[in-house]
Amino acid sequence: MAVVAPFQAWVPPAALSAEIASVPYDVVDTPEARALADGHPLSFLHVIRPEIDLPEGTDLYSDAVYEQARANLDRWLADVPYVRGERPALFVYRLIRDGRSQTGVVGGCSVDEYDEGRIAIHERTRQGKEDDRTRHVVTMRCQAEPIFLAYRADPRIDALVADVVRGPPLFDFTAVDGVRHTVWSVVEPDAITAAFEAVPTLYVADGHHRTKSASRARATLRDANPSHTGREPYNAVLSVVFPDDQLEILPYNRVVTDLGGRTPGQVLAEIGARFPLTPGADPEPREPHRFAVHADGSWYGFTIPPQGDGVIERLDVSLLQEQVLAPIFGIHDPRLDPRIDFVGGIRGTVELERRAAACGGVAFSLYATTMAELFAVADSGAIMPPKSTWFEPKLRSGLFVHRI
Repeated sequence: MAVVAPFQAWVPPAALSAEIASVPYDVVDTPEARALADGHPLSFLHVIRPEIDLPEGTDLYSDAVYEQARANLDRWLADVPYVRGERPALFVYRLIRDGRSQTGVVGGCSVDEYDEGRIAIHERTRQGKEDDRTRHVVTMRCQAEPIFLAYRADPRIDALVADVVRGPPLFDFTAVDGVRHTVWSVVEPDAITAAFEAVPTLYVADGHHRTKSASRARATLRDANPSHTGREPYNAVLSVVFPDDQLEILPYNRVVTDLGGRTPGQVLAEIGARFPLTPGADPEPREPHRFAVHADGSWYGFTIPPQGDGVIERLDVSLLQEQVLAPIFGIHDPRLDPRIDFVGGIRGTVELERRAAACGGVAFSLYATTMAELFAVADSGAIMPPKSTWFEPKLRSGLFVHRI
C-alpha cells in the first residue's frame, strides 16, 4: 500500500514560476550555482544553495550558510509572495524533454514507509551529504526539493492523471535548458490517493540523500515534540511519483584521471588483452554489456560478457568496475577513489573526450541501466554500485514548498 497523500502546499505566483524554479541543489557546484543565479534574484538557488549569497570561500557547512537559507526562504514566502493553499492538495507535474513526456503526481509520501523499507532504495547515502540536507531542512522547517519516486505503471492511475491534465494548468513554462514544465492542481485528490493504495511499492529513483534527510529531520523534530501524534507535516516527504514506463535513465559514464604512470596507449593494450578492442567504435554503446573507451583521441569498443547470474553482477556498471576499473587501475572503491570522475549522460560523449584530453586519462561510455534492473535490485534488497543511474529531466526546485 503506497501513501501519496495531499499536503499543505505553498506555491509561487504563476507569473513568477519560471523565474523562481531552479535545478536541484546536487546537480551544480557552488560556482555553477552562483553563475546560474547571477542576475536572477528570484532563483530558488538562493534558498537551496545559500552560500552563493555569502562571501566566496565561506565554509559550506558553517552556521552562516544555514541561517542564510532560512532568511532567504522567509523572504521568498513574504515578498514573492508564495500562496498557501486553502487545504491539503495533490498536483500533477509533467516534464517534456526532446519531445519525450513524463507525468507524475506530487504529494506527501510516508516517512514511515521509507523507514520500514516499503519505499525501496537502490543506492547508499553518504554521511556528509545526509548531515547537510538534514540540517538544511530542520533549519528551514520545510521541504522544497521533491523526491523523484517511481512505481510500476498502473492504468487506473494513468486514467485519473489524464483527466487532470485536460484542465487548465497552474504553471506552464519552458526552462532555459529546453525542458517544459507544466503543473496542474488536482481538484478531487481522494481518487488518486485511493488508487495508489493498490500500488505495492514505491522506489526512490533520484534523491536518496533527500529522502534519508527527510527521515532524519522527522526524527529530530519528533524527538523535540512531546505532543507528537504521527500526523504532523514532518511525517511526510514531498515527492513526485512517476510511472516507470514514462521514465528514461541515461548512462553514468566514467573518466579515469590518473593512469599510474602509464600512457593511454599502454592502458588500451591492457584492456585489449582482456577484451578485444574495436577501433572507431560508436562512442555511445547501443546494447547491454557493450562499452566504449576513449584514449589518445579515439574511441574503441569492447564487450564484457555477463559474469554471473545475480542482478548486481550483470549490471554494466558492475562489469566495468570488476573487470576493468579494479584489476587494471586498482580502483576498488569508486565512491572514495580520487582517480575517477563520474559524468552524467546528459553531458554527452564530447564532454568525456574533453575531460580525458584535459587530464591525459581515459574515458568510458556505458549503456544505461534500465528501470527493470533498478526494480530488480531494489526488490532484492541489494545496492547498486555508486553512480549507476542518471535520470533526466530533473525536477525543478521551488515550485512547491512543504512547511514542516
